[in-house]
Amino acid sequence: MGILARITSAGKKSSSANSNQSSLSTGGHGIDKNVVLSPTDPSVINPMNAGTWETVRTAPVNHTPRYFNKTEADALKQVATQKTEGARQSKRAYKSLKKIEIADAQVHAAHRGYVRQVADSELTKKRSDAATGRHLHALRPEYARLGMGLDRADNNAQKRISELKAKVKEQY
Repeated sequence: MGILARITSAGKKSSSANSNQSSLSTGGHGIDKNVVLSPTDPSVINPMNAGTWETVRTAPVNHTPRYFNKTEADALKQVATQKTEGARQSKRAYKSLKKIEIADAQVHAAHRGYVRQVADSELTKKRSDAATGRHLHALRPEYARLGMGLDRADNNAQKRISELKAKVKEQY
């Protein structure tokens, strides 16, 4: 295939395996940065999705000083006790969620390390295959020389056999 055909994509094989192989052999790639950098979940926190800035507010903000009566104070104390226990349990839950995120990130990083190793190993294998291919090509002239030598030996043997047959026929 000529250089113009390569540039204009004319004459490319329709097989996806062949086009991928050709693309790899010419230094191409199939790495889409938008796929590589896409979030692991649509709602995950990242610079493009800063999340919400909501907060927890059980009681309204008290902007002016005031007196509370006993009933209000007792009710607020009960709510405060419940919220304190809720906060303790929430802290435990968030601590566990953080541990889960850390574990998920470790698994993700380990898997990506595995993927990188697979890619590195594949390249090592392909380098070895290419080196073997080059070595086999280098052997071709010697095999051709051996083949010509065998052809020459066969011709010489056939010639000698013909000479011997002719000599035998002359004697009888």
